[in-house]
Amino acid sequence: MRSGQVAEQAGVNPQTLRYYERRGLIAEPARSPGGHRTYPPETVTLLTVIKAAQRLGFTLEEVAELIDTGRRGHSTPDLRERAQEKIAEVDARIADLTTIRRALSAVVSAGCDSLTHCTCPDCPLPFADLAAGRTREER
Repeated sequence: MRSGQVAEQAGVNPQTLRYYERRGLIAEPARSPGGHRTYPPETVTLLTVIKAAQRLGFTLEEVAELIDTGRRGHSTPDLRERAQEKIAEVDARIADLTTIRRALSAVVSAGCDSLTHCTCPDCPLPFADLAAGRTREER
């Protein structure tokens, strides 16, 4: 398969294909007599796996390490351990997002109208006080 076909089927652009090649994520392809890169069909599958792993939160470096471990042909607990670490990261992000959601809900409920000159009586945001150089207790 030529690079354009592989890229299209895998949902990436040709530059991504070459970048993954340079990073060692996919093997350098053979060349046709005309000099065109020709990839085996399993390259599409590998690219799909790489993109899916990225959507799960793995970095390209982590994906490269996991692929390398798999290429060595023996199983290791790497994927399971890394997935557990990703779960912990996701849980931390969910907690952060929950805190942000609560704060934004408080802003909406209080009727805040400005970050620096809010006129609502019980502004939950400290920005107005900070901009005025006073603490909440001084309000």
